[in-house]
Amino acid sequence: MKNAELSLYGFARVASANCDQRRNSVETVARLFIEKETENRRNGESGKGSLEPSIQRPKPEGQGRAATAQPLDPRLKDARQDVAERRQLTVMFCDLVGSTALSTQLDPEDLREVERAYQHACVEIITCFDGHVAKYLGDGLLVYFGYPTAHEDDAVRAVRAGLGIVRAIPELPFPNIRLPHPLQVRIGIHTGLVVAGEMGSGEYREQLAIVGETPNLAARLQEIAGPNTVVISAVTQRLIQGYFEDQALSPQTLKGMPTPVSVYRVLGDSGAQSRLEVAAATGLTPLVGREEEVGLLQRHWGQVKEGQGQVVLLSGEAGIGKSRLV
Repeated sequence: MKNAELSLYGFARVASANCDQRRNSVETVARLFIEKETENRRNGESGKGSLEPSIQRPKPEGQGRAATAQPLDPRLKDARQDVAERRQLTVMFCDLVGSTALSTQLDPEDLREVERAYQHACVEIITCFDGHVAKYLGDGLLVYFGYPTAHEDDAVRAVRAGLGIVRAIPELPFPNIRLPHPLQVRIGIHTGLVVAGEMGSGEYREQLAIVGETPNLAARLQEIAGPNTVVISAVTQRLIQGYFEDQALSPQTLKGMPTPVSVYRVLGDSGAQSRLEVAAATGLTPLVGREEEVGLLQRHWGQVKEGQGQVVLLSGEAGIGKSRLV
């Protein structure tokens, strides 16, 4: 009995020593991380470099000097990967109307086929305008225009994609499925500032996540949109003015918004394809100080009409009026 008690006492001491060793290992890693981060901040290099070369980890028992270094604690890696950026973004929310009722009327396999066809059609149209489908939310889609790839006309691209979806979805063919009515969608679009970057932790990470008021407002606009309509905010309306015909709706009180929000319904495309065409519709301002350049272009154009081929190179910094000149 006494030998048994001694053995048990010895086991307890070994177990306690192992626990102390593991605790000291974590404390050592944390301390070295803090010291390294402090040094980086002092040198203006916070978040750069790696801790792994400077950490001497305890060697596993029985492996001696041949033991390999263990990977860095993922929790410490998370602390160094918190990189985000502020972006101006146009966000679209697209939702399938009446999907809950549809789920009670169709076999689950048929419902899956319908939703897959709907998603495929949306993605095809969104991709044509260089949008990014960030997330599938049941039968809804969260779409970015301007992230990760930005364009000067992202708001216009988003609205054109929305109108394309509204036109395409009701026409989707389902020869082997009897739908109670053609599919319908509603779309909300808003443009604003977001912070974009990786969100989540561990294995559950979203690489291109955004936070801010912009996605929330776009989601609220989608909720008030009627079937097969595109509703946009006043900010987006100013960016797409002239490219589309729209109708002002009464200010809407949206959930979570402190004041009523001005909203617009997009009726259709105006036919304008460029900002110069939009400006021409409202009247272009006269050119000032470009008499020589205009005369040169007119002289060369006159020679072209007489059968003499001409080449003119027009170069200059962005924004000085090259497009306006021609």
